[in-house]
Amino acid sequence: MNTYSIEVSGVKRELNIVQINDKLRIASFVILGDTEVVCAAAKDIVKKLPPVDYLVTAEAKGIPLTFEISRLLNMKKYIVVRKSVKPYMDKPIIDEVVSITTQKKQELVLDEKDADEIKGKRVAIIDDVISTGESIAAIERLVNSVGGIVTAKAAILAEGDASKRDDIIFLEALPVFNR
Repeated sequence: MNTYSIEVSGVKRELNIVQINDKLRIASFVILGDTEVVCAAAKDIVKKLPPVDYLVTAEAKGIPLTFEISRLLNMKKYIVVRKSVKPYMDKPIIDEVVSITTQKKQELVLDEKDADEIKGKRVAIIDDVISTGESIAAIERLVNSVGGIVTAKAAILAEGDASKRDDIIFLEALPVFNR
């Protein structure tokens, strides 16, 4: 299997290159379970963030990074946008997204209690990797729709053309591999 070498916040990793579709391969960056990368990257992201009141991330890969950033910022809470409506949600707010890794339509769901908390507050949207930007855009629509103010969008990596964007915070660029 082909690999791609990357160093993030002083931590080196060999990423497997995986086939996404007939024309595209990506270096698979998975932070779930990687305490070393999460903790190192969180410290560097915190240095780049503007002042924020809340952190918001999508279920699931952004959760450990968002937890560590919130811990470093001494926040009492962060918000997770879920990928389906849960029984405890009274009035869920829903948006839809198709991301590069799932390649099918997904729901993104914000609980009404969380929506009430971020109304009028400065919000940073956190993710592990920004590629097409579709997931971040869907979360931004949710936050804006409930009156939250998105002041930052941050990730460890910007993949492909996302690395050319000037509206996101990221630590390293990650290429995509066309076939």
